[in-house]
Order: sequence, then structure tokens, then C-alpha cells
Amino acid sequence: MSADRQIVVCDGDETGQELLVEALRVLAPDVLGFDLELVHFDLTLENRRATANAVVREAAAAMRDTGLGLKAATVTPETTGDVGSPNRILREGIGGSVIVRTGRRIPGVSPPAPVVHPIVVVRMAVGDAYGAEESRTGDPGSMTEQAWRTERIDRSVCRSVAEYSFRTASQVGACVYGGPKWTVSTVYEGMLKEEMDDAAARYPDIPYRPTLIDAAYAGLLTESSASPLVVPALNRDGDCLSDLVLALFGSIAGAESVLLALDDDMHPVVAMAEAPHGTAPSLMGKNVANPMAMLLACAAVLDHAAQGDPTVAATGAAIRRATLGAAADGIRTFDLGGEASTSDVVDEVLARLRDNDGS
Repeated sequence: MSADRQIVVCDGDETGQELLVEALRVLAPDVLGFDLELVHFDLTLENRRATANAVVREAAAAMRDTGLGLKAATVTPETTGDVGSPNRILREGIGGSVIVRTGRRIPGVSPPAPVVHPIVVVRMAVGDAYGAEESRTGDPGSMTEQAWRTERIDRSVCRSVAEYSFRTASQVGACVYGGPKWTVSTVYEGMLKEEMDDAAARYPDIPYRPTLIDAAYAGLLTESSASPLVVPALNRDGDCLSDLVLALFGSIAGAESVLLALDDDMHPVVAMAEAPHGTAPSLMGKNVANPMAMLLACAAVLDHAAQGDPTVAATGAAIRRATLGAAADGIRTFDLGGEASTSDVVDEVLARLRDNDGS
């Protein structure tokens, strides 16, 4: 990694920001052993309102330049006409097409479902229910009132999801499983199924089990797969599905989320890592929230920063190993059955990294 390597850091709200600040301790130069410039953008709700989301667009532009981003959880206001979701603006701004979330066993934690192997959800990053045009007709509040939403998906995004799913399955020895409700929505949701089938033809050696989304939910809860799974999904389906998958392994705070913009050859050109959970306002200021997902997000962004540099790649792997190793040895927050504080967990991870162990 060159000395001028930059990572765009999007500061956020409430407990999300507290977890980011704690996790960034593992990216300090004296821990990494090399210089890393963190370029901060204030994506707090207050500043998004003050700049009319200009700061979000600036952060997206900076990520396009650096190719790397790290984001804290942010508040999305519920009021119509407010600043809306910064995630949607970032995804569109960097040209993101897929979001990858991997549920994996957390050492020392018994999962609440029969899951053994990792489950990777490859979700559309844009389109579908997000950013759709909405309206209502009829008398407000009356039984004749109707709500309308116009959704759209693009074949290019469907192809990105399908192709990336099969490439990931090839790398981790997984089965591609699941899919949309193509029997009910043959035109709209069927487009993703078409691209899944085409990708399956390009990768004939990859096990392929297309399964309607409702049956896939049931299967994940009741079946024990003999191999890792990769699940391609529409935007809205993938949002719900990935939360379920992470919870199946013990905690939604147990894994990172990575937004990817892909080039024409389906290789990542921008990677933004974050914790998939929300801002957890009830935990703010208590030093009890689980930092695991944010720590793993730091590892993930180094994975993408490595670009063939073995030192950077090894450091990302060491952070991941130290984070999971701490959990294995019982240094866990309350959501994982432990008694450690947020800072206790990060302190332990730092100690393992400085010992060049991580186990």
C-alpha cells in the first residue's frame, strides 16, 4: 500500500458513530505498520439537512476517486420531504450494483438455526422498491384511498447480481440458492431469474438450486445445507433476507456489509464497507454495543485496498482473525452472551494485533 492510500470515512449518527470511532482504532498506523489516510465526511443527520445532502454526494464522489469507503450507521428520517436515506444516494453516486453480506459462524456462539456453512447474500444495490415513485389516490383516510408505487429494475443490475453470485460461489465452493418470486412476477422479477439461469449456463460446474423467495426463507430456517450458499436477491428481498441470515448466526452485528461498484468485467472498482445494523439509539453512550460488524468492515475495506499487496492483505486477515478469536475466547458483548463492553472487545482485538497473533 502506498503512503497516499486513502479511505473515505463517512461519519454517522448515534451508536453507529460510536462504533465507528472504536473500530477505527485498528486502522491506526502504529497498529497497521503502514500509513493510511482517512478522509472524513460528516454524514450526521444534522449536517445532511444543513447541506441538503450535498455532503453525501461529495462523499460518493470521493469514493469514486479512492475506490474505498467505510461508513457508520446513519439515521434515515421518516418524514416525507426530509433528506431521506444517505445509503441510496451513496449507492447511486458510486454506481453501486451489488451489496454483499455474509453470515458465518461466530466462534463460541450457538446459532439459533441449523446453520453450519457461510451464507452469502448478493443483493441488488439500487432500484426495486428503493427510490420508487409513490402516490395516493382517493379520499385520504377513506376506504377508497389507494397507494401506488412504481418500481424498476435494470437488466444490467440483474446481470451484476447473478454473475457476482456465481463467481463468489466458485471461489468459496458454494451452491447458488434462492432467487425472486418469478412464478408470480414473470416480467419484473423474472428478469433476475433469466440472468441467474444465464449465469448458471456460464458456470456449469457450480451447483444451482433456484428456489422461490418464500420457500428459500423456509429452507434457510429448517434445512442444514451441506455446503456454503450464495443467495442472489432483489433489493427489497435482499434487505430483509440479509438481516435474517445474520440473525441465524447469532447477531445482526456479527458480520459486515460491502457495497460494490463493478466494471464491465464484473471486477470491483469501488468498495464501501459498513456494519449492516442501525444506529441503536437505546445503546448510545452506554459502551455496550457489539463492534464486531464494524471491525469486520475495517478488515473488508483492507481486503479491497490490498490490490496485490501481501502486507495489506495480511493485515485485513489479521483483523478478521483477531475479531473472531476474541469472540471464541469469550470476549463478547451482551448480545452474544458475554459481559464485555464495546471498548473491551476492541482493546482485546488491538492486543492480539500488536502481538501479531490474532488467534
